[in-house]
Amino acid sequence: MKRLIFPFIIFFLFCTRAWASYILIPMDDTQKNHLKAYGLAYWVLKNHETEVEWLLNYRGGAFMVQQAQKFENEMVIRGISYEVISDGDAAQIRTELSSPDVNMDVVKLQKPPKVAVYSPKTAQPWDDAVTLAMTYAEIPYDLIFDEDVLNNKLPEYDWLHLHHEDFTGQMGKFWNQSSQPWYQAQLREDKKNAAKYGFNKVSQLKLGVVKKIRDFVAGGGYMFAMCTATDTYDIALAADGLDIVDAFYDGDGYDPNADKKLNYANTFAFQNFGLVYHPQVIEFSTIEAYPNNERPVREDNDYFNLFQFSAKWDPIPTMLTQNHETTIHGFMGQTTSYKKSLIKPEVTILGENRSLNEARYIHGTFLKGFWTFYGGHDPEDYQHFVNEEPTDLNLHPNSAGYRLILNNVLFPAAKKKKQKT
Repeated sequence: MKRLIFPFIIFFLFCTRAWASYILIPMDDTQKNHLKAYGLAYWVLKNHETEVEWLLNYRGGAFMVQQAQKFENEMVIRGISYEVISDGDAAQIRTELSSPDVNMDVVKLQKPPKVAVYSPKTAQPWDDAVTLAMTYAEIPYDLIFDEDVLNNKLPEYDWLHLHHEDFTGQMGKFWNQSSQPWYQAQLREDKKNAAKYGFNKVSQLKLGVVKKIRDFVAGGGYMFAMCTATDTYDIALAADGLDIVDAFYDGDGYDPNADKKLNYANTFAFQNFGLVYHPQVIEFSTIEAYPNNERPVREDNDYFNLFQFSAKWDPIPTMLTQNHETTIHGFMGQTTSYKKSLIKPEVTILGENRSLNEARYIHGTFLKGFWTFYGGHDPEDYQHFVNEEPTDLNLHPNSAGYRLILNNVLFPAAKKKKQKT
């Protein structure tokens, strides 16, 4: 009898395996490594030209792909949780998500975006959360900087991340670091590039770069920025043609009437803001909701909430907010958050602290393209300092704050449905 049972079990398992034709990658609390799962989805798209289904609002924004042993092997290697399900189960999930009674939907990921990170060639005394996330998730990217942008290399890419750059040309207002080797090396590189491309000042060089990036977005590109790259990008656009930089940084004085001349029609996200001109005040404008030394919250009670969008009517913001948590632990940066009163009405607020009246995570469109601003420096390092060691993401494989970054990286791979609201 035992001899009959054993072959039957083998036959049963074989048949079950034969009918199990899809892999479900849950992104809820059952997932052991959320961040690696994004890299797996990218790897499937890039190396196997196989569609990946993104199940919006289903089990934390799960992924589903046709079953293949090579995919399972890769998930085992990367430590990713997955379930093998039948074709019928996959069809049932799609039917459930398509029901008008549920706030869920399916988006097909089809082509992996080619990714660039705008970052200086010189060594920086701080890490970057986006490059940490992509390196950990095993998503490839290229480093580009001013020369590449001005030489029209951006059209080669689909998605661009702006490293923690000061686009106003004030060296991040790190006046207290001006004697440090990294500061001097960066200043030399900026001045060399400015002269090479016919600009008289670093601020003019950065404005030229900002305009090239604007053209990239206008043509259909995707731009993601964090920390000072968010507000200084818009400040540079608004101050086109104005001198807003003190002599401490560029050798001559600023226009004292510049605030009255700012052109907010040029900006992506912000309007009606004023500038901070003092060279030793490490703020650029009134966009920042609270200077970091005045924030009315502490590390243990600093949180922001993600908005819940309609998956069927607003698929883009839904993709950008997929997560296993809706309350995200806050984190600081040189630019941490934005005054909601200074955000343009057409901008979508993805995450906010309503009690502080501050936005942390915002998104919008510009002509054919998309942009996202995410305040703060590192989602798993509450207050990151110059020369501090980078975050080890092996200790944070399920970081909800880092997931928001990776949502943006995968976003260009989606076959877009027309946004209805």
